[in-house]
Amino acid sequence: MRESRLWFWHILSAVVILVLLGVHMGTMHLGELLHRIGIGTGDPVDSSQVFERSRQAVYMVTYILLLGTGLFHGMYGLRSMFFELSLSKSLEKTIGGVLAVAGVGLFLYGSYVAVVVFQTSGV
Repeated sequence: MRESRLWFWHILSAVVILVLLGVHMGTMHLGELLHRIGIGTGDPVDSSQVFERSRQAVYMVTYILLLGTGLFHGMYGLRSMFFELSLSKSLEKTIGGVLAVAGVGLFLYGSYVAVVVFQTSGV
């Protein structure tokens, strides 16, 4: 039951990543087109534009959601690959724990950075 629930969240995270990466790619690669029709502000990879976007709440939330879903998807996928090796139950449990701690640590650090940049007043 637990594995099927984790698998469900793994698939759901893939869908969320697909949507968020679509938004991200649209923002990054359609920036010039959006600028021409009056929506965008120019070069999307210019540092001032990156910081300007990062100071908007919707982007901060999007970055954190993309980070969380990407980390879960990647860590669960890596865990599944290790489990395919038919390791002992204790080693599988250790690997699962290490990946969970690493994922949570990376998520906390990445979220902290997104929030700090969001609160930054200037470049």
